[in-house]
Amino acid sequence: MPGSYKDVNYRIRPAKSVQRKMLCEAFQRLSEFGSLKSYRYVGLPATFFSDFILLHRVLGIHNMVGIEVDPLEKKRFEFNLPFRCIKMRYGHSNAILPQLDWDLRTILWLDYDDPLSTSVLTDVGFFFAEAPAGSVMVVTLDARPDPDQDEADEETDEPRLTRLNKKVGEENVPRDVREQDLADWGTAFTYHRIVTDAIRRTVIERNGSRPLPNQLVYEQLFYFCYADGPKMVTVGGLLYERSQGKPLDRCGFKDLDFIRSGPRNGSKPCFIEVPSLTFREIRHLDSQLPRDKGKRLRAPRVPVTDLKRYERIYRYFPAFAEAEL
Repeated sequence: MPGSYKDVNYRIRPAKSVQRKMLCEAFQRLSEFGSLKSYRYVGLPATFFSDFILLHRVLGIHNMVGIEVDPLEKKRFEFNLPFRCIKMRYGHSNAILPQLDWDLRTILWLDYDDPLSTSVLTDVGFFFAEAPAGSVMVVTLDARPDPDQDEADEETDEPRLTRLNKKVGEENVPRDVREQDLADWGTAFTYHRIVTDAIRRTVIERNGSRPLPNQLVYEQLFYFCYADGPKMVTVGGLLYERSQGKPLDRCGFKDLDFIRSGPRNGSKPCFIEVPSLTFREIRHLDSQLPRDKGKRLRAPRVPVTDLKRYERIYRYFPAFAEAEL
């Protein structure tokens, strides 16, 4: 959905905001691989540059590249640049990514607002074929089972599985996926499997004849599902060399509750569910957090499910307020 920034204010989607802050906290742990200022950030900024602003301010990254597919909107993007260190490149990500220098450790966030496609898999494959150890890639996708359901699209009558095979290539869809598996959040779960399989295939091919200590390993860190409207899924992780030890232990990723890594947690998404609370309720709950073991959160008439949801994300909870300047 190129140009969706014209219709959606990306700064005020609460679940997206929570995810952005979680990602930023995880990226801070990359300092074990080198100074964060030595990293490059590459993303798809839209006109709001929300992730660029956060990562520059918190991580101090100065080498930042924004990719936008619509060159006709160049003046608008350039006008909205929040910092001089952001360099814009115009064109499809399939064309722009190969033009960049891949000797640099990179954080790449392919923050698409489209469903999974062969084009997405091309970007994912390129990154893991070229990025150096210590780099991280994250990809976000529209995971609605029927993304065209509100449009007069002749494809909407086709079975979901048929459409998925067309978009990503039948050879990329796990053979055990059935039509019923794509309902509700099933499309997100299937996207996770397809992207993860593509990453692992690329890493295996890249390792080739590399000596064992220098072989590359992909460690999944992120598997988010959320819905500020459309269902969205985010998948990604770290590329490192075997000789660099166990980054999960060294970087402390496993100390973060939202990290999804390893055989036990890697297939279980972190659902970001943002409760609807008043400012007074939020202040009241914050005064009780972090909660002592054995104590319960309390707020008058607030459902227990909302209390649990807030406790899981309160450190990342967005603060939106209207102001006249």
